[in-house]
Amino acid sequence: MIFLQIPDPIIEFNHVPTYIYPVKLEEAIKSSRFVNEKQKATLNIMHSAYWLRSCFAVAVKSLDISIEQHNVMRILHGKHPEQMCVKDIGSRMLEKSSNVPRIIDKLVEKKLAKRVPSKEDKRETLVSLTEKGINIIHQAKEQIDAATEDLVQLDDNDAQTLSMLLDKMRG
Repeated sequence: MIFLQIPDPIIEFNHVPTYIYPVKLEEAIKSSRFVNEKQKATLNIMHSAYWLRSCFAVAVKSLDISIEQHNVMRILHGKHPEQMCVKDIGSRMLEKSSNVPRIIDKLVEKKLAKRVPSKEDKRETLVSLTEKGINIIHQAKEQIDAATEDLVQLDDNDAQTLSMLLDKMRG
């Protein structure tokens, strides 16, 4: 995997040219004026989340899945071989506004997931990964893990501190 920062700011990630923002928040938003440090931290979190999401989307693009589809597949894989109802999948999504039924439709269309009616409640649909889906999620995990190693320039202690601070911020 080649990871280069080119002045434009474009990187090649998984052999796909990708727009990447400058490292410093001030460079990215072209401003160094903030109301206070909380505002700067908040903007930095939002900017970093978008940056990581964009990079992870590129990492799974070669597998012909979106980052939302990856998230649903990751959730299903965590419960495999059990099936899950759509409502439970939606409650575990990182992006709560995602349209889970539509995402599942796409996964079924690609033969990465299958759905069956629930025996207990005929109104409910149960979803699980297919063998093809399991293979794709394993490949996606490798891609995401490699991207994380390339992109997240923190040692384990710093990563632990960051996680603790983010949990503290959310109360």
